[in-house]
Amino acid sequence: MESVPKLEMIARRLNLSESTISRALNDYSDISKKTKKLVWTVANEMGYQPNIYARRLASGKSETVAYLLPVHESELGNSFVGELIAGMSSILSENGWDLTVLSPTTAEDEIALFQKIARNRHISGLVISRTLVDDPRFEILNKLEIPFITHGRSHSSEETAWIDVDNEKAFFEVTKHLAKLGHKRIAHIGGPLKFNFSMQRAEGWENAMRHLEFEILDGYHQTSDFSFEGGKSAMLGLLELAVPPTAVCCVSDVMAIGAMQALRENNIMPGEAVSIIGYDGLEIGKYVEPPLSTITQPRKVAGEKIAKKIMELIETGRKPKEIQELLSATILRRGTDNPPLVDKIVNGS
Repeated sequence: MESVPKLEMIARRLNLSESTISRALNDYSDISKKTKKLVWTVANEMGYQPNIYARRLASGKSETVAYLLPVHESELGNSFVGELIAGMSSILSENGWDLTVLSPTTAEDEIALFQKIARNRHISGLVISRTLVDDPRFEILNKLEIPFITHGRSHSSEETAWIDVDNEKAFFEVTKHLAKLGHKRIAHIGGPLKFNFSMQRAEGWENAMRHLEFEILDGYHQTSDFSFEGGKSAMLGLLELAVPPTAVCCVSDVMAIGAMQALRENNIMPGEAVSIIGYDGLEIGKYVEPPLSTITQPRKVAGEKIAKKIMELIETGRKPKEIQELLSATILRRGTDNPPLVDKIVNGS
């Protein structure tokens, strides 16, 4: 097997010192861009593979990004976070960076982790998801001078780096979609409104209902925790109303599946008397009966973009507000979004 070229071989090829070659490969500022380009061109031609750990030692950078697992993560995150992490990990690995997952159990633990990172500098940047409407972590991280990017926004995101999905637009469009199917009594099952995406999705539904000039009946906006049981409990609340909805858009697939269970326990087939649409496009939605219609967002792609953006933020020193991108979600029809049952009977279907 051909051996991997060492610095000495590249140095002989270019008639430069090994020190110059090393400093060029490690992007030292005292080496000209022309020399760096030449060294990397020859190094690539010769099949040079840099020693990541030696490079880190020389540059003083950890080249490690941490993902902050949301506090009290529930069923919502199991698949969603997994795909997000897979996307981040693939890009970071390609570039010789590491990804670590931090798992605080309380908000106080989060602050302690931030302070530890600031002291040790063993982590170059941080990724946060499940952002709050008013997120105090942003100010803390800025004061500690820890580069960070968020998957999601908050009211204080104007000056921060973020990747997000247009949640408000997604729920505006899904409500209009249900209206086109013939529904007017459209309810919303949401999560705690302290989370920004919960607020955005609720606002999208409410804005669409007002745009369509549909009445929002009391009790049509149910909130619960992000879990199967939370979705089930919220759906039971809707079924107890004097005028139950004929369609429900849910803040997550997990809560939508819980809502479907509530319907079954009341001898109601999901997608028949009550249409259900979730959000996230999780694989589990394919395997419930009937398959769950959903709003799908690019989770792995978002993870890849986040990894690229956080490395860019760390390495180039760009202003965080220059690193922002809004993605779109799409409706994925499966088996639980259909015209109201009355319309089906009238049309003889």
